[in-house]
Amino acid sequence: MQLEGVSRAWSVAALIALIGIVACAREGEEEAEPAVQEPAAEPTGVSADLSTPESVLHDAAADVYLVSNINGSPLEKDDNGYISRVSPDGEMVAARWIDGAKPEVTLHAPKGLAIKGDTLFVSDLDSVRAFDRNSGAALGGRGVANATFLNDLAVGPDGLVYVTDSGLKGGAQGFEPSGSDAIYYFGPRGAVAIAKGSDLNRPNGIATAPNEVIVVPSGGKEIYRIDKAGKRTTFATLPAGQLDGVVRLEDGALLVS
Repeated sequence: MQLEGVSRAWSVAALIALIGIVACAREGEEEAEPAVQEPAAEPTGVSADLSTPESVLHDAAADVYLVSNINGSPLEKDDNGYISRVSPDGEMVAARWIDGAKPEVTLHAPKGLAIKGDTLFVSDLDSVRAFDRNSGAALGGRGVANATFLNDLAVGPDGLVYVTDSGLKGGAQGFEPSGSDAIYYFGPRGAVAIAKGSDLNRPNGIATAPNEVIVVPSGGKEIYRIDKAGKRTTFATLPAGQLDGVVRLEDGALLVS
């Protein structure tokens, strides 16, 4: 997650390239070397219609990229966040496909994105909001008590939606810990915490695997896994911190930014 200094200029190739600028870790490795970087890709398209773009998610069914735009402070409830749709060749399909400025939509500082069936889930400070995957229509949302900075989202093999709370709030020096660090899943009665506490080191990116989630924290170098009982074990430790996104490949390897 990039918190500040984000340019409005953006390219599909540049966002996709972020996945290539990663450390590759496999289960059981104590330390992973940075992956060899390929030559930079030429941009396939550039758009000035994005503002503080946070996450990008490929909707395979529609073959478009969904981009969450914080559009200002990642901490403010200003209802001006939006979701864009961009084609694989870089053309802007709909800059403000889902727009917090519309009266029927609430969207403050959208960050993580996940798709389950025909529903798009978006993390937004202290709530996870739901939208129709095809039309973008608002379907409601669920608040998370005491959450301050809901961040990444993932859908597990069990069909549950998982979300991280990075435990941040505004302070005199910018961001400061709020103490709300946690990992949740959504059950029939709402959010259920599987882990909470400052020792989670500001959990950021999340990926799912059978019977567990894998988390990368922005406050540490340790990639860790947590099962539904809350048991935490180390997956790998990287040479550098400030971890952000994570993708789990079919062979169990991770791509971590």
